[in-house]
Amino acid sequence: YDEEGQELIGEYGKIFEEEYVNYLNEHLNIFDSSYQAYLRNIEATRTHNGYFSIDKQGKSINSSLARGSDLTDDISAYDLILKNKERLLSFEEPTRFIFSHSALREGWDNPNVFQICTLKQTSNTTTKRQEVGRGLRLCVNTNGDRQDSDALGEAYVHDLNTLTVVASESYQSFVTSLQNDIKEDLYERPTLLNIAFFENKTVYSNEQVKTF
Repeated sequence: YDEEGQELIGEYGKIFEEEYVNYLNEHLNIFDSSYQAYLRNIEATRTHNGYFSIDKQGKSINSSLARGSDLTDDISAYDLILKNKERLLSFEEPTRFIFSHSALREGWDNPNVFQICTLKQTSNTTTKRQEVGRGLRLCVNTNGDRQDSDALGEAYVHDLNTLTVVASESYQSFVTSLQNDIKEDLYERPTLLNIAFFENKTVYSNEQVKTF
């Protein structure tokens, strides 16, 4: 904030806007597709937003301090990021990059998370699982329809539903452990439909009941 109390962009905000403009200029071309037109109409200052706690004078504070009765939240950004999923997913909303202290751990229900960049190093496995879990969901289109293999086909569904995590070295052991857990869960699922799979099971087919 300046001497008159006006909010100023912080260091991370300046870096983001500079890098965003540079990247955009490198990738925009003369072919004015609908998506490129969409990007051209969004100013760098409007494409990023943040959810942080503020005091009653409207100044940002560390949200870990926002526990007392003298503190409140940034309601406008809070509503957009944590509550108004339909608005955030629409092309009318310019916000595409979100900086937040803890939104990924507060029940955020936005399925279209494709990149997560963590700026704070933590050894808490539960926190990491909560954060990564926000991006490990099938995305939706503007109508709210899940973009699964039925909608996209087996060849394209994994290309679209890809999560990129920009993280510190502390994620190396976490990722290894998470992948091992997933492998163990998948290994327990039957992969071959043989006689042993149907033993002691009842199958209903064409109004006929068969017990194996």
